[in-house]
Amino acid sequence: MSHDDGYGNDSGRTGDGYSTIGGTRQTRTRLPDGEGGDGYGPRRPARSSRSLITVVGVIVLLLGAIAFANMGGGDGGDGGTSGGAGGNKAGAAPTAATGTKPVTGKIGDIPSGFAHDEQGAQSAASNFAVALGSVEMFTKDSRHVILDSIYTPAEADKIRAPQDAAYSPAFLQKLGLDADGNAPQGSTFVSRTIPVGSKLESFDRDTAKVSVWYMGLIGMSGAGSTDPVRTSWKTWTADLAWTDGDWRVVSETQKDGPAPVPGDVAASSSDEISRAVEEYGGFTYAR
Repeated sequence: MSHDDGYGNDSGRTGDGYSTIGGTRQTRTRLPDGEGGDGYGPRRPARSSRSLITVVGVIVLLLGAIAFANMGGGDGGDGGTSGGAGGNKAGAAPTAATGTKPVTGKIGDIPSGFAHDEQGAQSAASNFAVALGSVEMFTKDSRHVILDSIYTPAEADKIRAPQDAAYSPAFLQKLGLDADGNAPQGSTFVSRTIPVGSKLESFDRDTAKVSVWYMGLIGMSGAGSTDPVRTSWKTWTADLAWTDGDWRVVSETQKDGPAPVPGDVAASSSDEISRAVEEYGGFTYAR
């Protein structure tokens, strides 16, 4: 505020610094931090250090309680139970690994013995997608094992001949393989499916529909290869049925994408890709 005498009221003050109250000249001294109805009470005593220590202690206790409440409880694989997603940890990120642990059973190289619930259906579909995108699909004997392992008996019988026709000698030759699906000496044929995520489209106890979004690797790694290893992005959707104590594929569809923008990492040499394929094994996927 801008007043001539600097006290907020130029009519009630005089130049000598005194107030005229009741016709007499008296001096009043205003103390800081005053109490009382007229604002001129005694000075408030200074806060003791004990109060400050108490406040700090309470804050430390509150921070400790918050940290304890946010701590995870042990192995994330114990969070799920048979019967669906009810066993998931509250607030878990959608992309976090949740639920039932990976299965221990196998039919050949294909995991088996999936849980009879929503998570088990998603785990089964993810592992089935891996099997269908593997190198073993390019040789007849191993392809038949895969089909018999992941499809219902009726569906396996139905698609066996069409699958054999699809993997014809002419098709294999385009990929640089011989008629039996073998790569040339000194070259490595690469075919892998890497699930990025799964989505439960529907579930009704003994039937389920699951979509698996995945990245695929396919091509020939080796000197003089005309079909270098490349990536693809696809979504595979499978209708599953609970058959003979495990999930099996009844029918399927596939579409391209979603595909992200390619990164800026330079392509590796054929030798690097060949070594990586030999050194890095695949996974058993569990939702």
